[in-house]
Amino acid sequence: MQEHPLLVFDFDGVIVDGMAEYWWSSWHAAKSLNAEPSGLFPAQVPELFRRLRPWIHHGWEMVLLAAELSDLDEEAWVEGYEVQQRAALLRRGWRDDLLQGALDRARLQAVQQDRAAWLQLHRPFPGLARRLRSLGDEGLDWAVLTTKSEAFTAELLNAFDLEPARLDGREAGPKSEVLLRLQRERPLRGFVEDRRATLETVLSTEGLQGLPCYLVDWGYLKPADRKQLPPGIRLIDLDRLAKPLAQWP
Repeated sequence: MQEHPLLVFDFDGVIVDGMAEYWWSSWHAAKSLNAEPSGLFPAQVPELFRRLRPWIHHGWEMVLLAAELSDLDEEAWVEGYEVQQRAALLRRGWRDDLLQGALDRARLQAVQQDRAAWLQLHRPFPGLARRLRSLGDEGLDWAVLTTKSEAFTAELLNAFDLEPARLDGREAGPKSEVLLRLQRERPLRGFVEDRRATLETVLSTEGLQGLPCYLVDWGYLKPADRKQLPPGIRLIDLDRLAKPLAQWP
């Protein structure tokens, strides 16, 4: 049987809103490293964490942000996120793999202790599950490509009764490399993502310059992300997403 063309979706900030879980798990991971955020509690997401979430690319960065949040200079982090991040890592003597391990352990423990409670910290964005299930009516398959671990992503997809044709987590490598591999296997109809920098990297990759790239306006965007988009990146909202692919921008 001939495989259908593939439409590829990021997960966090595109399919699911997991802000409550990001904070909960990051708080517990920081606590496990003896860096419990002072005066902050896992059940209530701080507004500062919400505002800085768009700068985060990998999960381990959330643990660092949680540990720093109580005394963080928001303006300094917004203007020089990577500089502030490196300085915080150096000051604490931490590595990204240490933080990622702490985050993965916090999530695993949560799933093992109370899977239902952990799942309730996530919610699909309105209409996303229905739209993904309808893509088959247009002769399309859909895939998930995420920097989240494959195991935790699969757990959530299963809970939402969603079955992508393919799932690639952070273990699969950089998104551009995964997209190149997918493109060799079957036609790609687009990549749907909430991180502008990721889409810009994809479009600058040899062999992917013609891939339709969609920046979702409901995801974790920086204030300037919607402005002056380069050629090849199209902004899409939930109303347009619900329409047939031929009517997307």
